[in-house]
Amino acid sequence: MIDIKFITKFKAKGKYKKTYGNAKISYLNKIRWAVSSFYFGMGLCFATWASRIPDIKTTLDLGSAELGSILFAVPVGQLLIMPFSGKLVTRYGSHRILIFASLLYVLSLVNLGLATTAWQLSFALFLFGLFGNLNNIAVNTQGVYTEVLFKKTIMSSFHGMWSFAGFTGALVGLGMLALQLSPFHHFLIIGAIVILMMAFNYKFLIKAKEIPKAEKKKLFTKPDSALIWLGVIGFCCMASEGVMFDWSGVYFKDVIQAPGPLVILGYTSFMIMMAGGRFFGDGLILKFGRKSVMQISGLLISAGLFTSVFFPYIIPSTIAFMFVGLGVSTIVPTLYSIAGKNPNVPPGEALTIVSSVSFLGFLMGPPVIGYIAEMSSLRFSFAFIGLFGILIAIMVSRIKAIQ
Repeated sequence: MIDIKFITKFKAKGKYKKTYGNAKISYLNKIRWAVSSFYFGMGLCFATWASRIPDIKTTLDLGSAELGSILFAVPVGQLLIMPFSGKLVTRYGSHRILIFASLLYVLSLVNLGLATTAWQLSFALFLFGLFGNLNNIAVNTQGVYTEVLFKKTIMSSFHGMWSFAGFTGALVGLGMLALQLSPFHHFLIIGAIVILMMAFNYKFLIKAKEIPKAEKKKLFTKPDSALIWLGVIGFCCMASEGVMFDWSGVYFKDVIQAPGPLVILGYTSFMIMMAGGRFFGDGLILKFGRKSVMQISGLLISAGLFTSVFFPYIIPSTIAFMFVGLGVSTIVPTLYSIAGKNPNVPPGEALTIVSSVSFLGFLMGPPVIGYIAEMSSLRFSFAFIGLFGILIAIMVSRIKAIQ
């Protein structure tokens, strides 16, 4: 069993709204930058792994179904930590868990580069999923805290940093491929960069413990139904997002047959639009409302995926993946913002419910794609995921929590 008691040395400062309420805007901006840097670091780690999936698939001589089975190790790791991540954040404070989980997430990324067999890659991905989920809950709790201090919607911009990191990771991955650098050395370089970012910014994280709503609670309790429905919308969105991360490179290589380094073009175009949409998303939500923006986003996801299926050529599919990136950009940040302000559940636990259901789509979607592709074709599997965007538009119109 891992002993995490040492993280209590990062002393909490009590009720954060009272502690930081009179802080100068310059200090609040430092907090925002620090939290953004952790989002960026997490996104960079994941994008670094995603950029080398086609290369690792070829090196280990994996078929589509076998790769799908191996990718399933990530949600297994996430499922194992799910019941405890929110409670750990509530008990120890999101700032402590974020530092702890980020370090282990970086180490698990480097460990992926050491895999030389299918079972080693599976185990490494299991750890990657486990620490990734813990990191995700902690960083989004920090995001909710920061949004409250700024008294305006900024969650989308945090996720924009995650997406920008994905774009950066894709470009770096392209460069590493051109230099013929091994995945291990690639992952090691990125890991060192992320740790340096953490060292410069961890002291500006919001130091606070959450206050449980009741003195005693059972380990497993019935979750708030509104949070479950938010999670289902997130599931559909993140299944589409996960397919882009894990299969866009393979799609461009096997279906579109893009030459050489252009196999990463679809992934890169997706990341550019997802990052751009998130940086502008807060303004769009303020002007048009959450419901309208999310409905249009769902339709964009479907339009993009169906376009790539019916027109499997470089230019149409690149544009199609841009539609998907724009579609997924604002949905999850909006869901997290709504969940973090739930009056009945502490932010860390509310985010655990929504993000856990959502991330099942993100992490289970890619393995399912592999199985469907093996039975029929990769194009058919993309069409199947395309239906999820339509489901998002329908569900958003019927959920009262989304205004």
